[in-house]
Amino acid sequence: MARVELRQAVPVTCWLLLLFSAFGSVRPAPQVPCYFIFGDSLVDNGNNNNMASLAVANYPPYGIDFPGGPSGRFSNGLTTVDAIAALLGFEDFIPPYANTRGQALLSGVNFASAAAGIREETGRQLGGRTPFSGQLQNYQQAVQQMVNILGDEDTAANYLRKCIFSVGMGSNDYLNNYFMPAFYPTGQQYTPEEYADDLIAQYARQLKVLYNYGARKVALIGVGRVGCSPNELAQRSPNGITCVEEIDSAIRIFNSKLMRLVDEFNTLDGAHFTYINGYGIFDDILKHSAAYGLRVTNRGCCGVGRNNGQITCLPYQAPCPDRNRYLFWDAFHPSEAANIIVGKRSYSAQSPSDVYPMDIRTLARI
Repeated sequence: MARVELRQAVPVTCWLLLLFSAFGSVRPAPQVPCYFIFGDSLVDNGNNNNMASLAVANYPPYGIDFPGGPSGRFSNGLTTVDAIAALLGFEDFIPPYANTRGQALLSGVNFASAAAGIREETGRQLGGRTPFSGQLQNYQQAVQQMVNILGDEDTAANYLRKCIFSVGMGSNDYLNNYFMPAFYPTGQQYTPEEYADDLIAQYARQLKVLYNYGARKVALIGVGRVGCSPNELAQRSPNGITCVEEIDSAIRIFNSKLMRLVDEFNTLDGAHFTYINGYGIFDDILKHSAAYGLRVTNRGCCGVGRNNGQITCLPYQAPCPDRNRYLFWDAFHPSEAANIIVGKRSYSAQSPSDVYPMDIRTLARI
């Protein structure tokens, strides 16, 4: 097997200038004091690296286009939240909680963990991971450190209410739970409607904890078109091209309820929640891929088997050379090119349907 060659590391400041040049703008000063991130492998940036887990990405070819090489990101380069952080004006990447303590917490932390879900058991077949409940516990510990640094709870609360929080949970509750009957009974126990109701009820309780610990500007990222991932195309699509409607229809039910949850949270004192339509944005990219410079939409750039989706990237496997032409990097995760598009549209909506009721740029200005 050919061995991968890592791109020479680029200083972060130079990389950010290149990113903003591509976006047609100059990197501004930070618009908010901190950015806190919760989620799964779509945004994990190294929290799983030292876990006994199959859900890790700290080996080549992951990170082949990232400054410094493999970091634990499930991408060839940037994740969506990396792009959002840059657009918010942060000079450095938001660090993983696994190795961040003290004063560094004040600029924000990434708590995301690959294979994590809203439900506790989600992803357990992959080994170690930190479900959303555990990410919230880590956040609570971080808040206590911030209180100690800033002097008192009121000062910390006033600081946190200015920060941006993004939460993207739910993908694994379908991919690594509901639609995995060999490991989980939920697909037999619940209809898609019932399962979405159960997930949303638990999610709402968890998000209330986040609110109770100071979060006021919160972007809830909807679940994307999981049925179009190379892994699902390889396993369930008759032709390897047609997205799996059984999965996508269940996710649409969840997303519609998540959007309504935004309205409920916005009745709370000082709350500004918004919904990022990850499903709709990804659907638009899929349907108009050529306009975005993406030519391959049903195969991973890296992987093994049908659609490069039956087994994800193997250590030191040589990926495709034209990575910026691929919608998917591996069996499950979008490429850096796709992540930047989603990040840009989350920050500054291209269409009214991208967000509800506001984009992250507007949220930051409140």
